Amino acid sequence: MPRATNNPASKARRKKIFKKAKGFYGRSKNTVRAAKRATQRAGQYSYRDRRVRRREFRKLWITRINAACRMHDLSYSVFMHMLKEQNIELDRKALAHLAFEDMEAFGKLVETVKAA
Repeated sequence: MPRATNNPASKARRKKIFKKAKGFYGRSKNTVRAAKRATQRAGQYSYRDRRVRRREFRKLWITRINAACRMHDLSYSVFMHMLKEQNIELDRKALAHLAFEDMEAFGKLVETVKAA
């Protein structure tokens, strides 16, 4: 009786690993064992960094809002507190966009917050 190897499935598995390892340096791209290790590690890094990216963007938005607030003689924390008191529900992403792209609109927002 011939030996059964299930070659199509094995080849498909290896092909999937090599597809993920495309562009890697050295043996990591063309030997199964090294490619498997490298893709596993790459997957862990990408999972971790998807969360880190959110943190980084939040920091960036806060920095931009703070810089724009300081131009209007207001600190970031006071500005955010005043927004909450007046039930103005704009998230940091939207506020940062206003502060970065449309300074006039952000200035009007600051004035309405200061008035109350």
